[in-house]
Amino acid sequence: MALYKIRQKNPLVHCITNYVVANFTANGLLAIGASPVMADEVEEVEEMVSIANAFLINIGTLNTRTLESMLKAGKKANELNIPVVLDPVGVGATSFRKQAVAKILEEVDIQLIRCNPGELAAIAGVSWQAKGVDSGEGEIDVQAAAKEVASKYNCMVIVTGPSDYLTDGESEHWISGGHVLMTQVTGTGCLLSAICAATLSLEGDPISNLKATLSDYKRVADGVSFQLLLGSFQENILNQLHLISRSVSKWTL
Repeated sequence: MALYKIRQKNPLVHCITNYVVANFTANGLLAIGASPVMADEVEEVEEMVSIANAFLINIGTLNTRTLESMLKAGKKANELNIPVVLDPVGVGATSFRKQAVAKILEEVDIQLIRCNPGELAAIAGVSWQAKGVDSGEGEIDVQAAAKEVASKYNCMVIVTGPSDYLTDGESEHWISGGHVLMTQVTGTGCLLSAICAATLSLEGDPISNLKATLSDYKRVADGVSFQLLLGSFQENILNQLHLISRSVSKWTL
């Protein structure tokens, strides 16, 4: 249902994202009827975000130049009440990433953090063994940590996994479904963050809209033929996104 609403609105989503997933993210947004723009030049990001309906910060291939652009665009988005989503990819892997995310959270009003358990642990200050930009290993009370982070930064938090967890610090929702192959191709989580940004441009209750988006995204994985080889899986994610976003009657909560 949420993907259908995004198609009806056709929001412009400004993404400062990582170069590993930029093409897949753009195609995924196009598949649901949104309009992506990937602009990270510091001289134009304020102007670009000013015409957008939502803004995504993804630190997957972070560097000092793009960090400046993220901060500049994020502050401009705040001035214009444009929702900002943070995807803190691999935040626990290096001190540079930790410091960058801390700076972003300090200087930019983030509406949503979309992360995995390892990234949540790094932001919450919980001991965790990161594995590059992958989640890594450790133990964390996802509910307690996510609520704490949401309350601290006055934002919503989505922690994705076999079951996704969504909270605003008070209310909480679990969304089950999906398939393990979603974790074995590059960019599915990053694309979800971009789709969540598009979702925040919709009218209505943000929590309800995000819950619907997470449910739709689980159905994307469920709807892909798992007899396909891994190389075909990513292509069929785009196909399923396109199909689900075009059907209001079949995909209801």
